[in-house]
Amino acid sequence: MTGLPEHGRFSYRPIRGRPVYDWPNGRRLAVYVGLNLEHFAFAEGLGAELAPGGPQPDVLNYNWRDYGNRVGAWRMLDMFDGLGWPCSVLVNSEMYGYCPELIEAFAARGDEIVGHGRTNSERQGTMAEADEAGMIAEVSSVITNAHGQRPQGWLGPWISESRVTPDLLAEAGYSYVLDWCMDDQPVWMKTRSGRILALPYPQEINDIPAIVARKTGAAEFADMIIDNFDEMLEQSADGPLVMGIALHPYIVGQPFRLRQLRRALEHIATHKDDIWITRAGDIAGYCRTLPEGTIP
Repeated sequence: MTGLPEHGRFSYRPIRGRPVYDWPNGRRLAVYVGLNLEHFAFAEGLGAELAPGGPQPDVLNYNWRDYGNRVGAWRMLDMFDGLGWPCSVLVNSEMYGYCPELIEAFAARGDEIVGHGRTNSERQGTMAEADEAGMIAEVSSVITNAHGQRPQGWLGPWISESRVTPDLLAEAGYSYVLDWCMDDQPVWMKTRSGRILALPYPQEINDIPAIVARKTGAAEFADMIIDNFDEMLEQSADGPLVMGIALHPYIVGQPFRLRQLRRALEHIATHKDDIWITRAGDIAGYCRTLPEGTIP
């Protein structure tokens, strides 16, 4: 029988039967927030359509998205401060030219800055290899110059990859990637110059597919977060798990959704002594300290 084309990055391995290990302090469930801070081109390129889009310039959707940078993200920052909650901030490098003070406000909290392409008005998966490598280098340089250290993690705009994206990321010095959303544990991926860690990133506990695509209400989305957390906390008795919460300020930064999101995060925080509330990069860093063969 002729097999289907494969990516060749990792082999199938079920969650059952894997090595059991703990996160720091004997915890079994790691929880992180991936906060997407994005900037979009005006009147051209891609952009999430929160309402049916018209001809360009699509002023309605452009300004709806920009609400996140002007208002929503700042309200979320206040919420995270109140909860004492760290973040992994997934940043389009064009944000540094548009609203650098927003990125600096999160960096000042000690939040992790994760590479997220130049802008979500483009997909890197459609780029030629040299152009994609140049884009990754550009993003890395902008973030490094702003904060004095290179980003360790990457999420492609629109979770778009070419066939060589993991290779290019590893060659550019990235230690983990969030694009591969196939597991509840970190998994090593092969590249042509070594390996890179695939860290779980959610496509269900994610406000774009839940709220924009499936029209989930604010309270229902908060309940999804709570139910997902409660179930994963029980499942983690069998082995370590990672729960990510993917958020966009132009969606959950809206006041009525922010109130419900706060309810969900407050619920998780009541279990803070039993879980590891952390940043994606800290999870990746811890994985690299584990004995060889522990991470599949």
